[in-house]
Amino acid sequence: MKKSSLSLFMAALIAGTGSVVAQEDATATLPNAKPGECYAKVIVPAKFETRVEDVVISEPTEKVEVTPAKYDWAEEKILVQEGSFKLVAVPPVYETVTEKIETQPASLSWVLTTPSGRTKSAGASLVAYAKGAGLPADTAKPGECYVEYYKPAQFRTDKQQVVKKEASERIEVIPPKYEWVEEKVLVQEASTKMVKVPAVYETVTERIMISPATTMWKKGRGPRERIDDTTGEIMCLVEVPAKYKTITKRVVKTPETTKTIEIPAKYTTQRVRKLVEPAREVRKTIPAEYTEITKRTKVADESVSWYLKGQVPPDAGKPTGNQLCLHQKPAQYKVVTKRVLKTPATTKRIEIPARYKTIRVRKLVQPASERRIPIPAKTAKVTKRVKVQDERLEWRQILCETNTTPGLVKRVQRALKDAGFDPGPIDGNLGSLTLRAIDAYQRKNGMARGGLTMATIHALNITP
Repeated sequence: MKKSSLSLFMAALIAGTGSVVAQEDATATLPNAKPGECYAKVIVPAKFETRVEDVVISEPTEKVEVTPAKYDWAEEKILVQEGSFKLVAVPPVYETVTEKIETQPASLSWVLTTPSGRTKSAGASLVAYAKGAGLPADTAKPGECYVEYYKPAQFRTDKQQVVKKEASERIEVIPPKYEWVEEKVLVQEASTKMVKVPAVYETVTERIMISPATTMWKKGRGPRERIDDTTGEIMCLVEVPAKYKTITKRVVKTPETTKTIEIPAKYTTQRVRKLVEPAREVRKTIPAEYTEITKRTKVADESVSWYLKGQVPPDAGKPTGNQLCLHQKPAQYKVVTKRVLKTPATTKRIEIPARYKTIRVRKLVQPASERRIPIPAKTAKVTKRVKVQDERLEWRQILCETNTTPGLVKRVQRALKDAGFDPGPIDGNLGSLTLRAIDAYQRKNGMARGGLTMATIHALNITP
């Protein structure tokens, strides 16, 4: 009993893998067939592409490189004793000088010639007496001689205070006062350092769809699923769920960063000598020293009447026989040695420089810094099968009862066997083994499936 064309189509469905996929049905109208041609609904398989996609398994982040702070040791002078001064007494400087003190002023000396012819210096009393008596002592010229009547002059002896040592000052120096105190001295400046805080990661899983959900036809089991009453065959359209692949990837939860740590300054305790009271001076007066000298002072002139010799008037009186002749007599001096203040006492200020101590101090030359290096995301290659064209049903020309001969079937069976598909015995019978081989050939070559189609015959290089 031979099968009809539609029966052959249904037999191919049953003899194949038992399932077909149909997304579109382009069989609403039959093609314009020629006499002797047979057509059947065939499944044009969906077209898929295998694509390789990059999936992020590690998100982009940053790597932080910390450059530590740079320090350098330097020598630094610190004050351990403040600068001050001290006063040193400079005693007065004296010099011994010789001074001529006039004990008797220069005068014109009168020379007395006595009646006996003796010549002597006239006494002061005689001169004073003579001047009081009219002797022109102030207008007389040296060499003139006067006859005198005289009365001795009167003198007074006085004691006079003469400075022997001038008044001065004595200076007493009170030295400065100090005390020791403890002070904090900076030996290392405050600074900062940067510490790298590593990134925190977490592992997460993600489902990636590698095959979308589809539908396929399967052989039915009940009358309510019937799609064609004339064939008695039942096909059911069922949903094939999508396929997923779970991947695990490392995600940055907290990016890498840095934190700054304060480094406090360092100090040391140093004993320092502090000035409490500066040096000062106390001046005490030293009174002058005096010496006493005797000085003779005329208090009354002699009462004398004198006349120029040879010009004595008749009323001159009785000459005494004395004659005063005026001679030049220099002043008389007394050499006195005395101590004179040349430079008064004073103080000399002597600066006491401050005292320093050299210590080693750690100086910050360059602060800590950070450099952020981008770390790109890591990806993995995931192969996905992506449908680019849905399956569909089409009318395709097939061999039917009128154009299928056992010889043609044998040629198909031999061609399938040569292509590596087992059609069973080469008997010219289009049985289940041959139909399975045809379906496998069509699947492998991406051809429309649905029995022994003309496209399959041509693909096997067979001429009907």
